[in-house]
Amino acid sequence: MLRYTVQRILLMVPTLLGVAVLVFFLLRLMPGDPVATMLLGDAGGANIPKEVIEQERARLGLDQPLYVQFVKWLWGVLQGDFGVSMWTGKSVAYEIGIRLELSLQVAVMATIFAVLLALPLGTLSAIFKDSWIDQTIRVFSIAGLAVPSFWLGMIVILLLLTYFSWIPPLTFTSFVDDPWENMSQLIWPALAVGYRYSAVATRMMRSSILEVLQEDYIRTARAKGVAERWVVARHAMRNALLPVVTVIGLEFAFLIGGLVVTEQVFNLNGIGKLFVQAVARSDFTMIQGLVMLVAAFFVLINFMIDMLYAALDPRIRYR
Repeated sequence: MLRYTVQRILLMVPTLLGVAVLVFFLLRLMPGDPVATMLLGDAGGANIPKEVIEQERARLGLDQPLYVQFVKWLWGVLQGDFGVSMWTGKSVAYEIGIRLELSLQVAVMATIFAVLLALPLGTLSAIFKDSWIDQTIRVFSIAGLAVPSFWLGMIVILLLLTYFSWIPPLTFTSFVDDPWENMSQLIWPALAVGYRYSAVATRMMRSSILEVLQEDYIRTARAKGVAERWVVARHAMRNALLPVVTVIGLEFAFLIGGLVVTEQVFNLNGIGKLFVQAVARSDFTMIQGLVMLVAAFFVLINFMIDMLYAALDPRIRYR
């Protein structure tokens, strides 16, 4: 198990290094000058002297060769310094940090809701295949796939406003400072996102359970007289969870930076909204920091999935 874990950890290093190389150099291939864009925005569209642009480029270190810029940036990343935002003038780590709590909490809450909904529904749908229970759950899950989470969020806000004359708080409050205020704001986007999330996991759970129930060892367990609930709980569920764990993990990593429209609907100043602002402003340092953050989440989640694989199926770690 130790060797398996070490191998997975070592695979994380070249992955993150490759992401760093790609995001840094691909951004430099984008047309336009970010410094000129920034100065033109600050000046309200007025013409900016070339000397001023060159001075600003020198201040930001953009006049140096690309490989020098990359080495300096990568060394800073290794030390936890992602640079300074070209637009706000504040540390990229600070700008991300004040928004990460919100996005991370929504992602965790949506994941918990999705798992609690998907695992039992997917299992019931598989056990009672082609029955009215199966048909109802399939309609419920297909509706979750078809309905965009941001549209569902708008419906939730309209219903709260129409029937209860109440809307969620517009200002984010940390859970530590005021749990009630925090939950009253974030529970609704978490439910809207978690519903779609659960639909994907439910469909995967159903198909996985159905596939496992056709295996020889399941028929052997039934032939020995094992109760059906123990056949499903002890034999089928463990192997059926392998692909479901993958879907749940990747969806969670996506939620960290992929809730752009949902954050707009619920007026949440999270990582997704910061992504859009950084791209619109050609803020290279901010984009680099955000991409590395999301990549790190994906790599970390994949590592955790690999560990769960080994726990659920010991054959994996021995291979």
